[in-house]
Amino acid sequence: MAYATIDFHNPHTGALKQAPVGFSWTTLLFGFFPALFRGHLMGALIMFLLGFATFGLSGLVFAFIYNKMYVRHLLGEGFKVARSSWDVGQISRKLRMDLPLDEPQGLALAA
Repeated sequence: MAYATIDFHNPHTGALKQAPVGFSWTTLLFGFFPALFRGHLMGALIMFLLGFATFGLSGLVFAFIYNKMYVRHLLGEGFKVARSSWDVGQISRKLRMDLPLDEPQGLALAA
């Protein structure tokens, strides 16, 4: 079960996305469809092809790793953490990746 939820914001496009962190029940139950509905097309394609090649057994592995894959995908697209349901530092340590924080508009310090 996902133990936290992260709200992401893309400062360049203004887009907002939400990503669960932890075990993905939706991926276990519905395969590549959660990735497809989230707009993570490459992840959906990889999950579909590996699921086809392994007769669905790869779905067990993806249930444990997909949410981390999705967070990595969002960071690669320039998204930053706007807020989280858990401490961002703890999530960052559990995921073993740096989670950049979004700087709120109007609160930037002048150099």
